[in-house]
Amino acid sequence: MKTLRILSIVLVLLHLLISIPHGMAHTNLSIQMQSWQNAYILVVITILPLVAAVLIWRHWRAGFLLLLVSMAGSFLFGLFYHFIAAGPDNVASLPAHPASDTFKVTAVLLALTEAAAGVLGLVGYRRQQH
Repeated sequence: MKTLRILSIVLVLLHLLISIPHGMAHTNLSIQMQSWQNAYILVVITILPLVAAVLIWRHWRAGFLLLLVSMAGSFLFGLFYHFIAAGPDNVASLPAHPASDTFKVTAVLLALTEAAAGVLGLVGYRRQQH
């Protein structure tokens, strides 16, 4: 469980570090989000994983469940807006711009860290039930 806790916390921090250049690319590409999307990004994608990491660090069972829920929500949000839905947030429709490559790479890295952290959240939660 110690390794699982450490990996989970590392992934949360890595996810946060990747989200910073991704957000900067959003700004540089003038990709505007709706108010509800900004609230979702702030709460579900940014704050809840950090809270989950603190709970995991403190050995609280709810930490892994919160990690699972927040990363699943983050993954589905990013998957839809970055790879499925048509619009300025889709990696396939970005204009020729210096920030486009950063946006594309960080969108993929966010999806990977969200999927991995979600799996760790599920594994950690299930292990704590036994």
